[in-house]
Amino acid sequence: MNSTDYDVIVIGSGIGGLVTATQLAAKGASVLVLERYLIPGGSAGYFDREDGYRFDVGASMIFGFGDKGTTNLLTRALDGVKMSIETIPDPVQVHYHLPDGLDLKVHRDYEKFLHELISYFPHEEKGIRQFYDECWKVFNCLNAMELLSLEEPRYLTRVFFQHPFACLGLVKYLPQNAGDIARRYIRDPQLLKFIDAECYIWSVVPADRTPMINAGMVFSDRHYGGINYPKGGVGQIAQKLVEGLENAGSHIKYKARVTEIIIENNRAVGVKLASGETLRAKRVVSNATRWDTFEKLLPATKKPTSEKKWQQRYQQSPSFLSLHLGVKAEALPDGIECHHVLLENWDDMEAEQGTIFVSIPTLLDRSLAPDGFHIIHTFTPSWIQEWENLSPSEYAAKKEKAADRLIDRLTQIIPDLDRGLDFQEVGTPRTHRRFLGRENGTYGPVPSRKLLGLLGMPFNRTAIANLYCVGDSTFPGQGLNAVAFSGFACAHRVATDLGL
Repeated sequence: MNSTDYDVIVIGSGIGGLVTATQLAAKGASVLVLERYLIPGGSAGYFDREDGYRFDVGASMIFGFGDKGTTNLLTRALDGVKMSIETIPDPVQVHYHLPDGLDLKVHRDYEKFLHELISYFPHEEKGIRQFYDECWKVFNCLNAMELLSLEEPRYLTRVFFQHPFACLGLVKYLPQNAGDIARRYIRDPQLLKFIDAECYIWSVVPADRTPMINAGMVFSDRHYGGINYPKGGVGQIAQKLVEGLENAGSHIKYKARVTEIIIENNRAVGVKLASGETLRAKRVVSNATRWDTFEKLLPATKKPTSEKKWQQRYQQSPSFLSLHLGVKAEALPDGIECHHVLLENWDDMEAEQGTIFVSIPTLLDRSLAPDGFHIIHTFTPSWIQEWENLSPSEYAAKKEKAADRLIDRLTQIIPDLDRGLDFQEVGTPRTHRRFLGRENGTYGPVPSRKLLGLLGMPFNRTAIANLYCVGDSTFPGQGLNAVAFSGFACAHRVATDLGL
């Protein structure tokens, strides 16, 4: 194929980029995905260790694999290129270990979850039901319609006439945040802190900065489509999407680091690689963060005004300190759940290494570790500034000290953890920056102040003609199912612009 012949070049093979690429390939576009690393998936990738362990790079609490409705975006993305993945349902989304003895599980069964939460706050029973039932109103609006590009007028017109009440419902919630609605019904300060934690574990901000549309999706889909773990690990999602992409006649190129988006006459026309090779296309989609896209792949001096305004509204969230462990099976307590969140002090929720997230995916899929062992992936927010300007020996010592501290805290959940250790590997924000190509290793953008719900989030088109963005820097934000939504929306917008 001549290098000028691509309809679309996608920079990066995160889930947002791969959903965009596969949806376009399924419509007949010729697509080339360029990935700087050796495997696809970005923070939804994986890595193997010769001891027989397979680790997920990022979280293993996966939404979007349901079998009904329209919010099962991972199922639909795979189906778009005639692929599917066997998944294992998780009966509990997360087991919280929070201050003041607040120790409860978010069961897949909605009433069971509410009953457990109400047992801690019986005086707030009415408010609890009102808040979470309002989340269902948002979810039911989303789940009634095909989720495509809100930038495409014909789609909006069609969907409005098909589902007028659902559309009007969503319009009402677009400018609202979850915290505003929680405070409408709930007074207990500790319960409001719990709802902050409910938002923080996936949005990395408290409820007053978490859009209600996103909260409605997460707080309801965990009971509707449920949390389902892909057999073989989270990396299987990207692997299957790539297989579907190639079956549809398009391509992915690895070890292909894009250094520049080529602009001619104020239009994106292609990319330049670190190798010096240039590739041209009718449209360019960046799955890099907006900071990387508009400050590294394009001249920072020519940053569009719209991007400057966006950067005033949104800031980089922290990255993560990650600890991947292999442990003896007997070290785990009987009946332990797959996902946990540990926080000892409410004031530390957003602090450096404050909240700890824990995943034990081998409780669902034993194939990810050798017989008699489990994997534990634990991660906690950390800023890259904590890890800069260190000599190699200082860096190694700081990693070891941080790992020891995490393991010590985790004994609150797994008392015998330190005696059962078989394998240990630490990743820092520097690791995330290096392997994922994300500015400062950031998890993504978060509001720098309280904003009007999702109204501040940009869509896929940019101020530069023929250049689009996809992923967590675009509507509706962070999380695997959210970036899949972004991918569907981007592919729809690009396909419309190409006349496909």
